[in-house]
Amino acid sequence: MKLFKVIYYIFVGCLAIIALLLIVSIFPITGNFKVMTVLSGSMEPAIKTGSIVVVKPADSYKINQVITFTNPSRKNEPITHRIVEMEVIEGNPLYITQGDANNAPDQQKVQPREIIGRLLLDIPYLGYTVETAKKPFGFMLIIVVPAVIIIYDEFRKIWREIKKLRNKKKDNQQDQKIEKLEEEVDELEDKIKEE
Repeated sequence: MKLFKVIYYIFVGCLAIIALLLIVSIFPITGNFKVMTVLSGSMEPAIKTGSIVVVKPADSYKINQVITFTNPSRKNEPITHRIVEMEVIEGNPLYITQGDANNAPDQQKVQPREIIGRLLLDIPYLGYTVETAKKPFGFMLIIVVPAVIIIYDEFRKIWREIKKLRNKKKDNQQDQKIEKLEEEVDELEDKIKEE
């Protein structure tokens, strides 16, 4: 049973982390951390496909930093690439990015307003779980499975308490029978003494 409890607590802990990551990634707060999933292998081996990345906006960005940015042609798909060069045109920086696994730099130069943030942390493969949780089946799985486990655990606890109460009741009944027998023995002894 201890193994079950350990697995149970690990599972609940993982669900809490996934829920927190979902909440953080769904509610974008300007200037705050953002959690995103890497869905391509363009940054392999540094960042694996299916990883989650935690990014935070910075005042300035430097060459060799990994950033996440939006691409005007693909608004819904942020890209996480490394800054390989920087140009300054009319006082405005433009960043040339490239995925570590790509042979050539990206064609589109990145403007500061398109940058979501600088990479702070990446966790391999956890993105698959977060992406699954965003889908109806995955969300249901994340709600239903823990609910069943919790209900099962509570049912076991209730059943254990019922057994304890039954045993206690049996013990009380046995104690009452013993007391009754002792009284009868005392009565018999008294009768024997009288005779």
